[in-house]
Amino acid sequence: MELRSLVRGSAAKILLIVVDGLGGIADERHGTELEEAHTPNLDRLAAEGVTGLLEPVGPGITPGSGPGHLALFGYDPFAFELGRGALSAAGLGFDLAPGDVAARGNLCTLDRSGNVVDRRAGRIPDEEARRIVERLEREVRVEGVRVFFRHERQHRLLVVLRGEGLDPGVTDTDPQVEGVPPLPPRPTRPEARRTAELVAAVVAEARRVLADEPRANGLLLRGFDTHRELPPFPERTGLRACAAAVYPMYRGVAKLLGFEVLGEPSDLEEEVALLRRAWPRFDFFFLHHKDADSAGEDGDRARKIAAIEALDAWVPELLALGPDVVAVTGDHATPSQMAAHSWHPVPVLVRGPWCGRDEVDRFGERWCRVGGLGLRRSTDLLPILLANAGRLAKYGA
Repeated sequence: MELRSLVRGSAAKILLIVVDGLGGIADERHGTELEEAHTPNLDRLAAEGVTGLLEPVGPGITPGSGPGHLALFGYDPFAFELGRGALSAAGLGFDLAPGDVAARGNLCTLDRSGNVVDRRAGRIPDEEARRIVERLEREVRVEGVRVFFRHERQHRLLVVLRGEGLDPGVTDTDPQVEGVPPLPPRPTRPEARRTAELVAAVVAEARRVLADEPRANGLLLRGFDTHRELPPFPERTGLRACAAAVYPMYRGVAKLLGFEVLGEPSDLEEEVALLRRAWPRFDFFFLHHKDADSAGEDGDRARKIAAIEALDAWVPELLALGPDVVAVTGDHATPSQMAAHSWHPVPVLVRGPWCGRDEVDRFGERWCRVGGLGLRRSTDLLPILLANAGRLAKYGA
């Protein structure tokens, strides 16, 4: 059954706050980062609503940010797949032509033996990274294909190949660990063999061009994809949707789904201001907070806690906008102990006039485990929000 067949009109407004990489794991020394953060506003929301845990994709499956967000917006990540390259292109406003192949890139640090010393080149500042990406754009040339480089944020960039006969079926070159060399790009199907060879040439040229750079002297690529059309979120839900996100990739996923992207904010304060100005025009509001994920990936527990607390401080301003239904969750877990995405369930809270209450009065993994929402797939969240907003009709006679 299509959810769209049950959607009905309502004046209720829904606010979805996604704290990227929110989930963590408790160990013998610590609670999770969320459990140990001082979050009086999130705790109050949890006490006033219902809580639970979400599995972004399925038990034991570690999701990327793309699948994690698609699931939260009601798209089955097994049925609708988006590579990081396509998301980055959309977020940066780069129009992929039919046949283009896009990848998400990391500027990285390589040692003299070609091993990865730092996958993120020390998270170099935007100004330095932009200069390096512009250098790649000027100097990298590979016969048989045109290559575009666009800076995204810090060490992140977009790489697009344009030419005849390209295929996105290429494996990542990012090994996801340090102390080893980048992986060779390999075709996942015969028709992608030439594209894999071209990708290898691009990576080699980038290393040559950047050989004299002290930190960002290599390039790692992942998430190869091409232009895709997805069923628009407004058509599936009847909602006028908007998005506020600092990082281009998350603006990209929203744009591909038919959200109106609200500018290019640089921090939470600007995101909240954008939502405030847009409030009269929309029904569904998506606010993305990235910093918790970045800290988790760096294994920086204290910084992840601080990022969660920074979001908590803005909750009163967000509630002052007057949402009828509020949900707070993450797209996946990024435990600082693992310094990577993980498969662990992510806490969720929902507050609205019809959601009821459970006995949970603190927002954290171990408390949410006994909450009234139970353990669910992330794709279940959207219909729960629609129902609490009075936007779903009864099914059947």
